[in-house]
Amino acid sequence: MENKKKKNYENVLSFIPTGEYYYKKALKELQRDQYPKAHKYLQRATELSPKDPDIWVQFGIVLMEMQEFGQAMEALRTAYDLDQYKTETLFFLAEVNAHMGMFLEARNFAKKYVENDIQGQYAAEALEIIDFAEQEDWQLFDDDGEAQDSEHFYQQEKARRLMEEGNFPEAIKLLESLIEEKPDFWGAHNNLALAYFYIGETEMAKALLHDVLRRNTGNLHALCNLAVFHYYEKNEELEDVLDLLKKIQPYVFEHRYKLGATFALVGKYKEAYRWLRSLQKRGFDGDPAFYFWLSHAAYHSGHEDIAKQAWKHLTQMDPGKDGYEPWAEQAAMPHPDALEHDRDYLVGKLDHPQTSERLFGLFLLGKSAHKQEIVSHPNWLKSEQPTVLETYLLGYALGHPFKAHVPEEQAFMRAMEATEILYQEESMITEQGSYAFQMWFMLVEKAFERRYEFKNPKALAASVAYMVRSSRDRSVTKKAVAAHFGITSATLTKYVNQLIQYLPLFES
Repeated sequence: MENKKKKNYENVLSFIPTGEYYYKKALKELQRDQYPKAHKYLQRATELSPKDPDIWVQFGIVLMEMQEFGQAMEALRTAYDLDQYKTETLFFLAEVNAHMGMFLEARNFAKKYVENDIQGQYAAEALEIIDFAEQEDWQLFDDDGEAQDSEHFYQQEKARRLMEEGNFPEAIKLLESLIEEKPDFWGAHNNLALAYFYIGETEMAKALLHDVLRRNTGNLHALCNLAVFHYYEKNEELEDVLDLLKKIQPYVFEHRYKLGATFALVGKYKEAYRWLRSLQKRGFDGDPAFYFWLSHAAYHSGHEDIAKQAWKHLTQMDPGKDGYEPWAEQAAMPHPDALEHDRDYLVGKLDHPQTSERLFGLFLLGKSAHKQEIVSHPNWLKSEQPTVLETYLLGYALGHPFKAHVPEEQAFMRAMEATEILYQEESMITEQGSYAFQMWFMLVEKAFERRYEFKNPKALAASVAYMVRSSRDRSVTKKAVAAHFGITSATLTKYVNQLIQYLPLFES
């Protein structure tokens, strides 16, 4: 029996994984775009084969893809120390330095790569890094590669301060003088465009930016400024510029900040959060404006904790901002399906050619987390000839009081009471629920014009709910809807019949 129980270990193969084993597993995961798994395997591979430069290079590449540039730098430097003649390492060192804003080092590594392997796989990208470093941060270099005189940048900062003080004529004079001395000083061009925009010379401002983009294609600051100009003027060209900005992957901290702040200002909060948060993760010590935009971007993209941390930083730097939090008028974080917090949907309603849709938009505005931003926009709430009802609804959205003894205002407030009853059905407006509100505001517009008194708001809300639900589901009964809203079936029938006469189909 003992012989039968005795295990035979002679045929058991010992498996001791090597760095090469985990390296190959990582490559397979990379083919599936599984970066976290590839990271885990490569980290293990570096522990088992710490002298293999290929593993360290691949580890550095994965870390860059995961936006961990500091760790990527360490991995690539380790690879470089192990083999200084491996050209692939030179290129990725150039790239990671560029991402971290260290242009001189980025340029030097890129030049080494090109000098060692002019026909190499990354030769074109290396030349781009060299060009990027010397054009976008050209102040670092003169024609011989030496540091430039900082006088021009001192003058530009002086002009910026003049603009902050509101002294635009002096700023314009100084910036024009700088451009005359240094025609390719793109920062001065961009600031001059801003100065002209602030004094109302919008066409001149845009012409300056287009000139910069013609002579320095892809200039990030010019594109961002152009986006802001189109945003404030509500131009259709805004979306074209934003599409370009979404494709840009900046290396420089300053450019990431500019891109993130621009996206936040125009309401593209998810894009804004990506860039601003990436800066914070890398230890960027921002100014008050940085934390202001980060807080707004985080809040409106669903990152409440980050938003509140950023706002705390802001109020420590600028206590005067206390009380202006993006959530100041919201009891809780917006629900992701709530259309009142969908900025693009809201703006679309406010800009709609139909009055009833604009009325719906104004009601949404009063519920929206974007109310402060929309109200402060110079053009969105401007209308050449707003109707009385639009004026009332804007006042309602902003919390203005109404006079109960004025019949017209009393009727309006009853209509709003009915609207609030509908809103409380879900405490938000969803895509499906929006149809009831669209129909309701169409009815409100017509009924208000004919001096309808909007008596019994509860019955009016029930009537709208019944009209919408019964049009979709034949099994919906007046009895069930009336009971839900606490009225009788007879009352529901009465108010449905009253509202039907205001439908477009029944107009004479």
